[in-house]
Amino acid sequence: MTSPRRALASRAVAALVAGAIVAQCTPAQAESVVRLPAAVTDPAVKSKRATAILAGGCFWGVEGVFSNVKGVISVESGYHGGNAATARYEFTHDGKSGHAEAVRIVYDPSQVSYGSLLRILFSVVADPTLRNRQGPDSGLQYRAAIVPLDAAQRQVATAYLAQIAAGKYFARPIVVPVEAYKRFYPAEAEHQDFMRRNPKNGYILRWDAPKLAALKRLYPDMVRATPAP
Repeated sequence: MTSPRRALASRAVAALVAGAIVAQCTPAQAESVVRLPAAVTDPAVKSKRATAILAGGCFWGVEGVFSNVKGVISVESGYHGGNAATARYEFTHDGKSGHAEAVRIVYDPSQVSYGSLLRILFSVVADPTLRNRQGPDSGLQYRAAIVPLDAAQRQVATAYLAQIAAGKYFARPIVVPVEAYKRFYPAEAEHQDFMRRNPKNGYILRWDAPKLAALKRLYPDMVRATPAP
């Protein structure tokens, strides 16, 4: 399935769209802005470095938001769910590769917990009630998903999904899956740090900049002074 952001990829189109919508980009335009509670099940991790793999639609904005979270060391865009042969941007757009656009987050658990990353994911990045789509993008490759890397992360993930479902913070049922880890494949260089390098891109202005603005508005104490690489 063709992504709407392909039509916004050129600089000319991006400039036109940016001029038309820049005045309209407010935090309320993020895909889903819901102030969620902290995770009740979120045990402390003694390590100074841990990794999380999360999917929340187009990886440009997911990476852009999490790179601004305090305690995050690095964020990398990539693909998860399929195999090496199809782990390329041009092979994921028919939804048949099995891949989701995802990010690999390296973080310091003493500063930000795994549960806090999930809280941010579903507060300002992705709507957990949408199946195989986020924002203007639809298809299996744009699904929101949690990919635990160990039993502890899986416990936190399943407990948090149950917690926010029970709290009825969303009008529709929670449908986001907890997926088994396969392998994370880094995306092409042009997709890394895309939001930071292309702040005036039309897609970024309409769909992703509002998510970052919402993060800063809802959780100011969790925002880094400068983005992580």
